[in-house]
Amino acid sequence: MKVPKLEVKYTTMLCFACGKKNPIGLRLKPFHDGEKVVIEFRPSEFHQGWDNIIHGGILYTLLDEAAAYAMLCHGIELGVTGKSTIRFKHVAPVNEPIYTSAWVTKIARRLVTVKGVLTLKDNTVVAEGDFLFYVWNWSRKAFLWDLDGVIADSYAFHFAAWQEAFARRGIRFSSKQFAQLFGTRNDFIVRQVMGNKVSQGEMRALLQEKEETFRQEAKGKLKAFPQVSALLNTIKKGNFKLGLASSAPKENIDFVLSELNLHGLFDCIVSGQDVAESKPSPEIYLTAAEKLGTAPNDCIVIEDSPAGIKAAKAAGMRCLAVASTHPKKQLREADKVVESLENLDLISLLVKV
Repeated sequence: MKVPKLEVKYTTMLCFACGKKNPIGLRLKPFHDGEKVVIEFRPSEFHQGWDNIIHGGILYTLLDEAAAYAMLCHGIELGVTGKSTIRFKHVAPVNEPIYTSAWVTKIARRLVTVKGVLTLKDNTVVAEGDFLFYVWNWSRKAFLWDLDGVIADSYAFHFAAWQEAFARRGIRFSSKQFAQLFGTRNDFIVRQVMGNKVSQGEMRALLQEKEETFRQEAKGKLKAFPQVSALLNTIKKGNFKLGLASSAPKENIDFVLSELNLHGLFDCIVSGQDVAESKPSPEIYLTAAEKLGTAPNDCIVIEDSPAGIKAAKAAGMRCLAVASTHPKKQLREADKVVESLENLDLISLLVKV
């Protein structure tokens, strides 16, 4: 099948199925639950064929839309329908919700097959569909994650360790100072607190104390933020590139990933020791993109700090900010800000950021 070369985005605001600006459209809201795409839709009398029975074309549209998004969530930016087979099994009444689910069953280099099912609230099967798509474009998207405050709920452990390390040197370290500096590299934090005349020997001793205290206090207590592990694994299963770019030293990154059972998940890891400059410099994110072989404009960064957001935007990347360690008003430079990642899915990351 020959397809003309076009510049196509994931979705259009005027799409009949999911477009938000189509006044006569269905305005579907697909969601990826980690295994399949699901859509809930309540049809009205304007969607009927026979009296009080939903038109078969609407039912087909639900299945086709869910199937297309299932393909998207497996790293295929765009595909075109080559063949579809629909088996209608039960009528769907007006004004009752219809539940659509779809999942990929097979992926080859140029072809993808998808299965879809429509059910009523009582699990009665309305229709089943099998779809064959021709792959048009594979996605080039990469997701670059910060670690502390995004994946790991480690803020309190780091603050306590910094306080203890500075207190041994007669320096008071306030929560306000830490809030402003969290997300930057360790040496940057020390120089902001103690000035630029800190000797290399004193710097090494302080940082060693701080990180040893952090690991001792966090061991066995450290947790990931809700649903983060599931979202990371969904991205990985979807064939998207996954990078970690953290200002933390490599020893801390290894410790945190081990505590959270996330070792082996990332395609590349860049630590604060791998770059010359701390966030808000874009160096750490540009280095991660280079290691992944991905252009900056194909990268989506997940951050929690103003410094991290500045780094991502300076790198020419899109950025999702999570208000886990800073208030939302301080994160406004991001492309999108959410309270948490708990209710976020892969489709939201791909389409809305």
